[in-house]
Amino acid sequence: MKLKLLFSCLISAGITLPLFAQETVDPAIVQKIREEGLNHSKVMETAFYLTDVSGPRLAGSPGLKRAQNWAVNQLKTWGLANAKLEAWGKFGKGWEVQKDYAAITVPYYHAIIAIPKAWTPGTGGLIKGDVVVVKADSAAELDQYKGKLQGKVVIFDTKPLVERSFKVDAARYTDEELAEMANATMQPATGRRQPDANSPQFAAMRKLRAFQTTLRAFIHDEKAALILSQARGTDGTVFTTNGASYADTAKAVAPELETSSEDYQRILRLAKAGQKVELEADIKTQFLTDDLQGYDVVAEIPGTDKKLKEQVIMIGGHLDSWHAATGATDNAAGSAVMMEAMRILKAINFKPKRTIRIALWSSEEQGLFGSRGYVLNHFGDPKTMQLKPEQAKLSAYYNLDNGTGKIRGIYLQGDSAAGPIFKAWLEPFKDLGATTVTIRNTGGTDHQSFDAVGIPGFQFIQDAIDYGSRTHHSNQDTYDRLVEDDLKQAATIVASFVYNTSERAEMIPRKALPKVQPAN
Repeated sequence: MKLKLLFSCLISAGITLPLFAQETVDPAIVQKIREEGLNHSKVMETAFYLTDVSGPRLAGSPGLKRAQNWAVNQLKTWGLANAKLEAWGKFGKGWEVQKDYAAITVPYYHAIIAIPKAWTPGTGGLIKGDVVVVKADSAAELDQYKGKLQGKVVIFDTKPLVERSFKVDAARYTDEELAEMANATMQPATGRRQPDANSPQFAAMRKLRAFQTTLRAFIHDEKAALILSQARGTDGTVFTTNGASYADTAKAVAPELETSSEDYQRILRLAKAGQKVELEADIKTQFLTDDLQGYDVVAEIPGTDKKLKEQVIMIGGHLDSWHAATGATDNAAGSAVMMEAMRILKAINFKPKRTIRIALWSSEEQGLFGSRGYVLNHFGDPKTMQLKPEQAKLSAYYNLDNGTGKIRGIYLQGDSAAGPIFKAWLEPFKDLGATTVTIRNTGGTDHQSFDAVGIPGFQFIQDAIDYGSRTHHSNQDTYDRLVEDDLKQAATIVASFVYNTSERAEMIPRKALPKVQPAN
């Protein structure tokens, strides 16, 4: 009713907008989608199973497999077709934490916040050792520690993190920020800029990386019991990383704990002051090598139009996470929203003209591997631009991977012809805060895999909330950080975009085909 009234007011006022002339939005269908998505949502239930029930979902881990199997079964339950796990290629070793305990015992007892670095081994049982400060900037400086590290807990002389900030953790886009995005102009294509291998900065980075490899190999060979490294983060937040390669041929390393900055600096201050510091730890991790393949979750609602059912719309987000928490905002949120969008369309008994396919990717955190493998297998190779027949049949790919925040609009990824279309589709959701269409690109998410072979691939604009400041890859990324109303809003808008993409007469317009990517 509101949308009809808006159209009537525009016509009465003599206002004509090309976007309305080009795109027809069915108010009745929009209302059905809104009713189901906002008032009968299952998105938080889905998020619960992907996080609390499945656990951490590091690539190749049992937690990821639990989540993948649950998602396949749930999509089947909702009536989707061809729900399955699809292998995309070799990944490497799986890994999980099975026990994580560490505490100072001298000069007093204090349990510390510390997370094993991914793909590092355990301690082989309870260990106790004195803390030794290692300070070295070159292989030659390591000689002073030969024969002195066996059974010890190694800590590095690392500077404290930045001073305390009084900025709030969570934020939403302001009207001014959204206006700036909407008013952005197309930037000339400059191609992918390659780093200057002869620059001083590149040389320094290469030297530092080489020394870090040498340093950890030295500590391993000296049979140190454990390494403590200072994690990024404050107030007990630990942003996690990997401490070794997931490759099945990777060399052995010492056990390593990424430690909260507060605990790390306390231990370091005591040790540097000459105080005896003893630490005990019991770390158990497991490597899984029985299946080195990577898998994506795939399911679809088949198209019904005789001419258009071979064409496809895809939506997706990555299901894998890091291991310090349960990966709620990164990216169970996006996966749950995309699953909910499919549920909404099934719940309103939508019979799409084009086939609608969902994909939940794996190994995104290691380099978009799941989506890149899928694109290579189905659509083409960006390195050669040798394309497969399926590439011409995919209308668009929509991605969600920027936390729990509500959708505020969409990045066009330089596809200016899609701008008027998406503006029309967002019009019914102005009251939900989604209005912005920007020509800008955004990176670091799986839509890039599709964009790389000439398929229209889009990431939605989302409010940041506390994604960058607190939850992204951290031990704070739990179900409690999800904003229910935001996820409901996002799923409703995604479902509407999918509906409109399926029903419009033409596929989403495409940019010029990318040039062949240079070899790395």
